[in-house]
Amino acid sequence: MPLLDVDRLTTAFPIEGRLASAVSGISFSLDAGETLALVGESGCGKSLTALSILRLVDPPGRIVGGTVRLDGRDLLTLDERAMRAVRGREIGLVLQEPMTALNPVYTVGSQIAEALEVHGLARGQAARTRAIELLDAVRVPEPRRRVDEYPHQLSGGLRQRVLIAAALACQPKLLIADEPTTALDVTIQGQILFEMQKLTRETGAAMIWITHDLSVVAGLADRVCVMYAGRIVEQGTVFDVLTHPRHPYTQGLLDSVPSRSARGAPLRQIPGMPPSVLDLPEGCAFRERCDRATGVCATTPAMLPPPDASGGQSARCHHPLEAPTV
Repeated sequence: MPLLDVDRLTTAFPIEGRLASAVSGISFSLDAGETLALVGESGCGKSLTALSILRLVDPPGRIVGGTVRLDGRDLLTLDERAMRAVRGREIGLVLQEPMTALNPVYTVGSQIAEALEVHGLARGQAARTRAIELLDAVRVPEPRRRVDEYPHQLSGGLRQRVLIAAALACQPKLLIADEPTTALDVTIQGQILFEMQKLTRETGAAMIWITHDLSVVAGLADRVCVMYAGRIVEQGTVFDVLTHPRHPYTQGLLDSVPSRSARGAPLRQIPGMPPSVLDLPEGCAFRERCDRATGVCATTPAMLPPPDASGGQSARCHHPLEAPTV
């Protein structure tokens, strides 16, 4: 049984008397110790998928269908009190902007300790000691001094490390990281990626890494789900998806990544703009940007077949790119 099993998860917003699905029929699973990357352009539904798993969707949005099973228990059926016990204790969340996520009037140490206290894992001096240990684990220098500092006294990279420490405080089974390195410079990005990989390996936690940056996926994730307009359009192992993409959108994302071998050459870009998930066209949502589209793409949405028995890739496309011959 997988650690996390998301099946046909759908989250919608009321628009002009109807429900518009911003996340539509999302399905994937994740084993303990595995890392899954959710990849796609801004606005494709990656972050909303994460918030839906945690049941943190702001009204008027609401989850209207599907199941989210953690260790076999459907989180969507829990009452709010039971769900609060899951957040932080069983599922940790690292957000993109630490200055928004951290409270400016409390020390970083007290905010890490709070997670331990809320879930009854440590209190008082024991919680403070554990906070220092966690700051040390994520490579915050001088953790005994930093534990009493406020967020504004730390650099962006250190604030992000504090968020990671807080997310890992209760040793959750699953860590969701929502583009946590986007605002950091390249050197700090590499350090954060290394530390998160190291810590998840040591704790055995599974991880969902949400990103629009394909350059970090190859060395980080085991499997990839590519999202477009609120749907998964391709999924598979990192090797399969990055070396032999089947969906034209995935190929377009890969073509837009700078390459050392093509230094000085102009970047290829996907023409047009993604549609609003609140007003999707008929048929395939990608068809107006796709050079492989035909009449069937304008009338009939393609289905996403399940991965084969080996866990291989599948694509939501009527005219997928050719699979490599063995």
